[in-house]
Amino acid sequence: MKKISLLFLLLIVSFFIKANGQNSPQHLRISLLTCAPGDELYSTFGHTAFRITDSVTLADIVYNYGTFDFDDPDFYMKFTRGKLDYMLSVSTLQQFMYEYQSENRDVTEQVLNLSDSQKISIQKALTDNLMGPARYYKYDFLYNNCTTRARDLLIKYAGLRSEKILVPAKTSFRNMLHEYLDKGAHPWSKLGIDLLLGSPIDKIVNVPQSMFLPDYLMKGVDSSVQRAEPALVSQKTLLNKGAQVSAKNYNWPLYLFGAFAIIIAVISFPENKTAKNFTRFFDTLLFFLTGLIGCLLLFMWFGTDHKSCAANYNLLWALPTNLIVSLFVWKNPPWLYKYFTASAVIYAATLVFWFWLPQQLNTGFIPFTALLLFRTVRLRKN
Repeated sequence: MKKISLLFLLLIVSFFIKANGQNSPQHLRISLLTCAPGDELYSTFGHTAFRITDSVTLADIVYNYGTFDFDDPDFYMKFTRGKLDYMLSVSTLQQFMYEYQSENRDVTEQVLNLSDSQKISIQKALTDNLMGPARYYKYDFLYNNCTTRARDLLIKYAGLRSEKILVPAKTSFRNMLHEYLDKGAHPWSKLGIDLLLGSPIDKIVNVPQSMFLPDYLMKGVDSSVQRAEPALVSQKTLLNKGAQVSAKNYNWPLYLFGAFAIIIAVISFPENKTAKNFTRFFDTLLFFLTGLIGCLLLFMWFGTDHKSCAANYNLLWALPTNLIVSLFVWKNPPWLYKYFTASAVIYAATLVFWFWLPQQLNTGFIPFTALLLFRTVRLRKN
């Protein structure tokens, strides 16, 4: 059924293109659609698409760069390794709006103020992408997503040039992501993103780079000037769910990890056999888990195409070598003394310079790192 619907839409687009080859581009209207963030993590940052309408043929087509084949048998492996192909797809406006109506999310339309030649260039670029190999692209969270594709097309063919700074000075990619995660009250998702995404997302953004998120591309278009004229003919809300009330955002990882670290520290002080056996079992688990996390971070850095996962400073506390050490905690060989001495220095230095590292580490990992330091020092004494 999906293939039949796609074929039908492609026929509509083909007719649309042919008809416009015989009509003046004045019949075309090209708009940027900006969809508000949703409640789920995958929709936290919103979405962007193009809408092209023709007053002669009555065609109303939405071009969407944010689709992928979920039925791909290797979907999860490709997604994990950064090798999943995203693609440009087409739909009717009604089909496109269905998801946002059901999720009660705002959709804003900005009708672009374009010359005839710009309309033709944008339409041709979209249809060429749709019909050719450029329809598929390797997704990159910061530099090659549904919004950056639209931004780059507007810069190239419509002369998009924002006249004002869209974010405060020294704002990084991570700061912009945190804005949405905090507003949506996603502290655990924020923790996960801060764990997996390394120092590349702490780069300070310039104006074009700040438009990698839908809301900021919408702001950039609104402030752009073309041919000494405003970039917009009009702006209106197609769907309006009303004012969104920001949920209370608590740093639950910091609170819970802090309480957990204190409990373990208290349990560690008694010298009886039961307490020692418990802490030895806990140490095995602690080093195994942190070593496993460290190996995962190394894999995301060197084993995938995710550029944002490179140079991850979380490796300062999630030492991959802890995975090996976890196998020897009960045996306590002599070389562990040197290992615990070195790792204690690394953990202490990480805590001291936490807020001055080239990467903004999540504060939720502070009590976790302090617990690692505490247990390492205790094991070193033993």
